[in-house]
Amino acid sequence: TIDMERQNLQKHVRTLITLPVAAAPVISCYQALAAGRLADRNAFDGRVRSLRRGLNVTEQHAFDAALARIENTLATELLPNSKGLAVFARGGEHPFLLPLQFQVPLPNWIALDSTPNIYHLVELKDTYDRYVVMIVTEESMRILQVNLGAVTAQIWEQRPELRERVGREWTKTHYQRHRQERTRRFLKDAVTVLDQLMSAGGYTHLILAGRSPVTAQVQKVLPSHLKKELIDIVPASGGASLSDVVQATLSSFVEAEEQESRTTVANLVHQLRTGGLAVVGTGPSYRALRRGRVDMLVLSKEYEPGPGRSCDNCGHIDVESVRLDTCPECGGRAFRRFNIKEEMARTAAACDCPVEVVEQSDELIHLGGVGCLLSYRLPDEY
Repeated sequence: TIDMERQNLQKHVRTLITLPVAAAPVISCYQALAAGRLADRNAFDGRVRSLRRGLNVTEQHAFDAALARIENTLATELLPNSKGLAVFARGGEHPFLLPLQFQVPLPNWIALDSTPNIYHLVELKDTYDRYVVMIVTEESMRILQVNLGAVTAQIWEQRPELRERVGREWTKTHYQRHRQERTRRFLKDAVTVLDQLMSAGGYTHLILAGRSPVTAQVQKVLPSHLKKELIDIVPASGGASLSDVVQATLSSFVEAEEQESRTTVANLVHQLRTGGLAVVGTGPSYRALRRGRVDMLVLSKEYEPGPGRSCDNCGHIDVESVRLDTCPECGGRAFRRFNIKEEMARTAAACDCPVEVVEQSDELIHLGGVGCLLSYRLPDEY
């Protein structure tokens, strides 16, 4: 099982969206974990029974083979510090297994379809993404890179000791001034390291942690571009564990992400009202995604458009006609149903288009729950 880091997530998402369709369906299983096991085993078993009842004999064999792979993961591979599991499994002639573990929670959700369901991975990446924490005291500095709730790298540095020479070579006042200057230089050097790390890694969110007198000194020496990326200052002692610091900073980061989501919605509404580069609603958003015109897909977490349909004969896709009896292109009557929200997430992931998942936005829900900021328009998008 893979204990997930953000930089690997996109690679695994691409593996999932390019997985060839086979006769056997794929189980997409998302589960919350607690103490190295399922948080709600009864709900998991109940959902599995419900899915199995709708299958024919051939499908049941493939389903049971995939389920056995998932059960083996649950029995032998869960890590004690994992809080969320996403596992994708398929049986049949073309078996497949990809288990991913995270140190942030996932919803309890299981689906069976011809392709893996990636929406919850997209939502997780948007919600927990990545940031940098600088834990600083007068004597030491520690910089953490936090990806999807997990510390993936850290730089630690301790200030060289200052020998006390009070009463022999220095007066007490001289010593205190020298000590303060050493502290100032140490913090300035630490900020230089921080700046280089954030620039090299492309990080845009910074949180300071430590006692207020020291974090205040750090703020004074932060260059202006880092001050813009500072989203919070969290109290912490020098002896605080890394897990405690991550938990304390994670909620601050999520709050900052939610504020950015609200800013994105405001920009979407502004673009819409001024005739700018934006579309809203299921049909316009889906068409813009398919045409590769989207700079950012904006989804309400509550957005549930229902199924779309694809003509088995000519491939025509419809996401707006509720009661489509015949294909408007070829007159065919056989359709494949698909999850529109999931298809939008897959299409965005395929072209590396950012996705902003927004919680509790009445404005976005009023506009249909979905919209796109566009790179440019086509005539029928006006």
